Parts: sequence; C-alpha cells; structure tokens
Amino acid sequence: MQWTQWLREVPDFPVPGVLFRDILPVMADPSAWQDCLATLEAMIRPFSPEVIMAPEARGYLLAAPLADRLKVGLVPVRKPGKLPGPVLSRPYALEYGESRLEIEQGIRLDQRRVVVIDDVLATGGTVTATAELAREVGGIPVAFAFLIELGSLGGRPHLEHWQVPVVSALML
Repeated sequence: MQWTQWLREVPDFPVPGVLFRDILPVMADPSAWQDCLATLEAMIRPFSPEVIMAPEARGYLLAAPLADRLKVGLVPVRKPGKLPGPVLSRPYALEYGESRLEIEQGIRLDQRRVVVIDDVLATGGTVTATAELAREVGGIPVAFAFLIELGSLGGRPHLEHWQVPVVSALML
C-alpha cells in the first residue's frame, strides 16, 4: 500500500479539534492513485456489486473510477441544493455537526446489489444516510467500503444493524 505515504493530515479542519485526512495528494500521484484504486477494487469485487453509491465529494471521486473498473452503475449522493428536483433526502450527523444528503427521486435500483463507498469512516452518519437512500429506491446494500477507517470515532458499531460487511483499506 504505497499510496498511504501520500496521505496528508490537516489539524483543526474543518473545525477546531478535527484532524482531517486529506486523500487529494494520493490522487495527484499517478502511481499512488492506481495503487489506491487497485486496493479498493480488490476489496469490493467479492461483493459482486451492481451499483456503487457514494456521498459527495471524495466518496464519488473514488466511486466513479471503481464503477468503471467493475462495469457497474454509479449513484452519486449529493449535498442539498446540488440536484434538480424532485429529490429524496436523508439527514445525518457528522462528528462536528449535521447535514443532509440527496439523490434524484427518479432513480430506481430494482433490487440491485449496492456497495456504499466513502473515503473515510468516522462516525458512520454519512454512509448510513446513503444506505437508507439506496434502500428507499429499491437497492440492496451488501457492503460498506472505506479507504480509511478512524477507529477512535466509533463508526463501525453504528453500521452493525445493516448486517453487511464493513471493509477498510487502512485503519487509523
């Protein structure tokens, strides 16, 4: 996992007390980026996804090339006000506040297998809202996948009620 050397830690971002893990330097290095994508692809391929759902913004920066590699659908999950209406919406809690996620109301997943992917598992709120939206439009969440899991923030136990695998490339 040579990609991990490119991770950057930014203290007190986006609010004081939060240590932000920045994956953008990984993406900027072609070798690290390809290694990162290969690691994630190997993690999620066994779940036989038919669709990848990922929250804005770094989640779908990872999800788009993975959906292409796996030849599956992609549903980006957006922050409020980014999609033309009508939308389906779910609130969620962050470690430093609250927000909402949205998808277009017309999306239909028709019992397709969904892997929910994001860059970081912190408290689990973002991906829980994403999985709820997947289920609302007929998808079947079969796994959660993360590039980085912040174990100290306790997100994994919040995902246990889904009764699906939770996989992470790097545990911090």
